[in-house]
Amino acid sequence: MPDQGVAAAPPTVQRERRLDLDRARGIAILLVVFGHIVAQRVPPGIEWYEPVRYLVYCFHMPFFLYLSGTVVALSNSLAKPPGRVVRQRAVRLLVPFFAIGIAIFASKLIAVRLVHVDNPPQGLMGGLRDLFWTTSHSPATSVWYLLVLFLCTLVAMGLRRLGVGSTGFLVLGFSLQLIDVPAVAYLDRFASHFLFFAAGLWVAEREERFLPLFERWQVVWWAVFAAALTLAALGWVGPRLSAVRPGPAAAPMILCGLSCIPALHGAMRLAPVAQWKWPLVLGGFSMAIYLFNTLAIGGTKAVLMKLGFGWTEAWFPLHAVAAMTAGVALPVLLKVLVLRRVPAVDRLTD
Repeated sequence: MPDQGVAAAPPTVQRERRLDLDRARGIAILLVVFGHIVAQRVPPGIEWYEPVRYLVYCFHMPFFLYLSGTVVALSNSLAKPPGRVVRQRAVRLLVPFFAIGIAIFASKLIAVRLVHVDNPPQGLMGGLRDLFWTTSHSPATSVWYLLVLFLCTLVAMGLRRLGVGSTGFLVLGFSLQLIDVPAVAYLDRFASHFLFFAAGLWVAEREERFLPLFERWQVVWWAVFAAALTLAALGWVGPRLSAVRPGPAAAPMILCGLSCIPALHGAMRLAPVAQWKWPLVLGGFSMAIYLFNTLAIGGTKAVLMKLGFGWTEAWFPLHAVAAMTAGVALPVLLKVLVLRRVPAVDRLTD
């Protein structure tokens, strides 16, 4: 995902790379791929997947926004000249947002004539409109994080220049949860996720006090997080997941998204997780995996169905394993074998 590791500290200070953040991204990107192995509906008879995906969606993207807010705070980006930061973030986030969105849209527009395509575009003009404006029907919904992160950074910079601190960001984040924002240009997703970006800024500015508490009280944090997931699963906070779109309501996402922060972040800093190497590898490739996993998953599903492995209960385990493998491995191979040969594209996918 965007914002690998910890961005550069002020010139006079050389920070060590934050491996806890790298590990967190590596583990969380697997949850992203898991959430994408089914684009629309599971086959009849696979009743377990939607409830599990619902719970994953209650916290995994809030946790990514928290990590991004943490990096923005540690890199001191809000104190830098705003024009330079806006240009850097636009290149870093908006260029891949438009490029990958159009790539997914174009590939679906072509592939729909040949194979089964999940969430196909409604023609050329309708698909383009849905891609960037009426985004509740976007044929490339997975790119929303890039635009939302850009908007979060812009809003935070503007508020900071007005003298608003990170506590004020949290107040705004909670307030936005109360507003019914239309699904136009992903503004609804910005409103529902700014809280978690603000939480990352708030914690990072106080991490010397809070990170030891995250580590010391792990049992408590995991108990609270498990209780939040249980309440969400039982439907006691907010409605259950729609059968079509994995979008939890505000209450379960606030509860699970905030309670996951001390549990997951603390776990990244303690054994045995702090000794694992594989999350560091995936964390290093998280941006490439994020950008290309849906294309890899969709292509894999289409090939399997073309070979006669239908979208059925009997073949769903094969589809799930193949999709998870392709969603991780193919973007990594693309990054290593192709994208690293083009410096500009390599930087955008780091």
